Amino acid sequence: MHAALDDPRVQKVVCMKSAQVAWTDGVLLNYIGRRIDIDPCPMIIMFAREKSAKDFNDEKFKPMVEVTPRLRDKLPAHAGRARDERWDNKVFASGFLKFITSNSASSVKSTPAPVVAVEEPDETNENVREQGDSITLLEERTKSYSNSRRKVIFGGTPTIEGFSRIAQAYESSDQRRYLVPCPDCGEEHELAWDNVTWTENAETPHEVFGLATPESARYACPFCGSLWDDTARFRAVRRGRWVATAAFHGVAGFRLNELVSPFPGSRLAELVKKRLVAEKALRAGDDTKMRSFVNNTEGRPYRYESDIPEIDLLAERALDYDVFTVPAGALVLTAGIDVQHDRIAIVLRAWGRGEESWLVLWDEIYGNVLEQGTDPMVGGVWGALTDLVTQGYRHANGWVLRVRAASIDSSDGSTSDAVYRYVRVAQKRGINIMAIKGAKQIDAEIFSVPKTPVDSVRNNSKAAKYGLRPYMVGVSKAKDLILDNRLKLEDDGAGRMHWYRGVRADYLQQLTAEVKVPGRTGSKRIWQKKAGARNEALDCEVYALHAARSIKTHLMTEAHWMIEQQRLSQVSLFDTVPVATGLPAVTEMDPPPDPPTAAAAPTATRAPAPRNTPETPPPSGVSRIQGRRTARSTYLKRR
Repeated sequence: MHAALDDPRVQKVVCMKSAQVAWTDGVLLNYIGRRIDIDPCPMIIMFAREKSAKDFNDEKFKPMVEVTPRLRDKLPAHAGRARDERWDNKVFASGFLKFITSNSASSVKSTPAPVVAVEEPDETNENVREQGDSITLLEERTKSYSNSRRKVIFGGTPTIEGFSRIAQAYESSDQRRYLVPCPDCGEEHELAWDNVTWTENAETPHEVFGLATPESARYACPFCGSLWDDTARFRAVRRGRWVATAAFHGVAGFRLNELVSPFPGSRLAELVKKRLVAEKALRAGDDTKMRSFVNNTEGRPYRYESDIPEIDLLAERALDYDVFTVPAGALVLTAGIDVQHDRIAIVLRAWGRGEESWLVLWDEIYGNVLEQGTDPMVGGVWGALTDLVTQGYRHANGWVLRVRAASIDSSDGSTSDAVYRYVRVAQKRGINIMAIKGAKQIDAEIFSVPKTPVDSVRNNSKAAKYGLRPYMVGVSKAKDLILDNRLKLEDDGAGRMHWYRGVRADYLQQLTAEVKVPGRTGSKRIWQKKAGARNEALDCEVYALHAARSIKTHLMTEAHWMIEQQRLSQVSLFDTVPVATGLPAVTEMDPPPDPPTAAAAPTATRAPAPRNTPETPPPSGVSRIQGRRTARSTYLKRR
């Protein structure tokens, strides 16, 4: 690890580790001390919380300085000995060392430095003050330095598979593993818990350990089966070597588990006891001890089994109908809209009896969402959104459906002003669109009427300034219904969700981008996004469901659905698709639009786009599918 830190070709060093492997003392502190002594420069270490930073300073950094004469002469450890000395800012010749926290935007975006380190990345803030990921912001501090000087250091214990920041960083590295030779056969392998074995004693069962005898624990070579005691294990570990298992692209990655540790608390008997205690608790329904064992002893992320169908199985369930087409069973159309800084994502979903539903459109409109003209409903991304929520959509029976209700996310503080302005104007023009925010309570209902009066003089929120009431969405219950229930239902019938065969490849990836895992502040399981994944499609589906519940689709009886069907058949005799959208008018006598070509709509067999590499966006204010449809809607011109 020290060789990698000294290597000018390595810009980033990652260590995914268990507890008790001396990462902080043996690697991070030694490197920081060495740089202060012989190669001083500005350095920043980020911690998840202020207490962690203070503990690091008091328990690790200051004692190291006090017992190291070369550092003691250059960096006084006591505030009284240096005018500029503070616990979080150490000043020395030609550089400084700052301790910052991931919850402070001003600290994370502070002075540039060629060396930055993150302690326990899995605990850091992923969106500090709505200004972005704290780790990404910290890494930006190094970009003004050459590659040979910059060094980013990641070290920490993984948490949950799919959410672990340190595990994601390791996967992006050259994935070095510590191979240990067997003292008997000489074969090398990475020490793993599966190779730990022990005997059982049927005569004296233990209340916790059962028939197991932890003192008999041995490590078994997976090649020759020879058994190692702790002494043989420690001797073998000293002869190990690092081997990279992936291509090198400037990131050196290391992983270690507690089986390499020589500390007394890491002897095989002690580790077996911890494992048996965790297994007993797991049988009783408590997985916290097993999570701790997997993370802190095995040094790997804990995997929560999800019974959400795999993406390839969901892709096989796609139905053979076209984008912009409302299938025969649907009678009501709603929209769910998610606003990002550079695009607006939208889902149009059609609903039928028993809330069976069909996806009509999944798309994104790229452009600056903060840019609005005198009329916020015209031009740019907002004008394109207006087209999508106001135009008519051809039904399989020849009718024309329009969006009955729409819900748009307004929770992002930097974009909420633009959202509120758009919603206020849209509502005045008779469009049923609701500004929404996710409710913090996990038991909140999917739809509920806002309690705050519009004209409340005590309400100083942004929404109130625009004369609006934001609707609170029970996001947790909505995701329970979609992911834990409806995605598992196959064939046709009440509650089934359908999508068209040519849907964009990222739709199913984003729809399944979250897993229900324990939150950071408690044991209750909540829906969380996997590390590096995008989930706008899932959010839009939640908002489309909220819009459907606002018009009570879940309470509609057969009589209500018959009325909807009769209304559509009568209105559509005279209804047309408005020319204001930039599309030709479609009357009752016109045939359905031409089916999408291979270039216009991706097929189910098309290779998915890389998760973190979005397709090249179309011009501002134009969605991919909208642009294609406009280009080929020439039926009336041909006539």
